[in-house]
Amino acid sequence: MRDRTFLTLTAVTVLLLIFFLTAFDARQKAQNVLRFNEILTKFTTGTVKAAPKCILSAVCPPDHFPFKIQSGVANVIGPKICFNGKNIMSHVLNNVGPGLNIVVVNGENGVVEKFGYLNMISGNSADILAYLKMIKPGMIVLVASFDTAATKMTDEIRQIFVEMGSTLIGSVKHRDNWVFAGRAGIKIKSFFEQRAENDKRTNPFDGWPEMVEVGGCFPRTVGV
Repeated sequence: MRDRTFLTLTAVTVLLLIFFLTAFDARQKAQNVLRFNEILTKFTTGTVKAAPKCILSAVCPPDHFPFKIQSGVANVIGPKICFNGKNIMSHVLNNVGPGLNIVVVNGENGVVEKFGYLNMISGNSADILAYLKMIKPGMIVLVASFDTAATKMTDEIRQIFVEMGSTLIGSVKHRDNWVFAGRAGIKIKSFFEQRAENDKRTNPFDGWPEMVEVGGCFPRTVGV
């Protein structure tokens, strides 16, 4: 009799456990369905929040392009230039070089027109100047230094960047790190520029200054 009672209690306990597990599973499934429907609704109604591009902290307004520029680290790690959510140049992409790494973008539609590096160590200053003069007014210009940017730098080359909005290019010297985003032919001061001075007293690397970066939302070109 005692054994039969024990078996009965055990059976009841198992049944109750199955019931609660089934009920919990049903509630969980219902919650999952509701969550799926909520996500689907957001996608179909266009209410999903866009994620920031180029590792920025916020989404840029519709009339701005997100970007981020990082200089090289010593002569070891190349620079990185991201524009509108896409990495255009980087050490990983193996398309950077010593001197000035530059990306030229159509300021109206955000299309990357060209990119490459101007070899400021062994390049020809006249060819570098000619390249910069060919950049059309209104183009967005993103620049990151690597190794050194000053060896082949001339006053004329510096003036080209001044006319793009640079206020620091005049002080860039041997092994300084420099990043810049400006607009060709506008002659309006750019707020997107950083420089790290090569100073043996403060250099974190042996003979090299710290890496510098700049990023944000660059206004779309209008009426140029």
